[in-house]
Amino acid sequence: MAGKQAKVLTVAQSRAVLMYLSGTRNAARDTVMFLLSAKAGLRAREVAMLTWSMVMDANSDIAEVLALEDRAAKMRSGRQIPLNRDLRQALIELHRVRRPRPEDPVIYSERGRSMSAGSVVRWFHDLYTRLGFTGCSSHSGRRTFITAAARKASTVGGSLKDVMEMAGHRSLQTTSRYIEGDSEAKRKLVDLV
Repeated sequence: MAGKQAKVLTVAQSRAVLMYLSGTRNAARDTVMFLLSAKAGLRAREVAMLTWSMVMDANSDIAEVLALEDRAAKMRSGRQIPLNRDLRQALIELHRVRRPRPEDPVIYSERGRSMSAGSVVRWFHDLYTRLGFTGCSSHSGRRTFITAAARKASTVGGSLKDVMEMAGHRSLQTTSRYIEGDSEAKRKLVDLV
């Protein structure tokens, strides 16, 4: 990750995004696209390549786990990511609206076809520009997800290895570059030492 990193979204910014998206022409799709980034940590290419078969179970219901296949992931880093409840609910709504086939893309263009990774990157750029979020990009949701998961992993008996696996990284060193520090937490931590 050379150069400047995408900014992590605050809770207030994430709420503002969801509020804004609820009023767009493709609100159900747009909400899922944002949540795939911010609540599952998917890269733009992974968002573009995701098909309904990767989020559905054997009964054709939305699964509890997103099963990202190698063909959709960077460097064949397919993985299973438990679905956040808000993301799962948004997928249920989008599925109800679209009535897709399992091989159909979850995220689609205005013409109903799959979007390219570049189109997903542009969509996020346009979204954050409209909302006035400086320094945010398609990777902001991913960094937000990884940072939040890293901060909370130990509270549920998890570890950074769990975060690394959900992110599709091969090393903790790579995952650590995504995690933003917290000045307030550092102050509290020092007082405990």
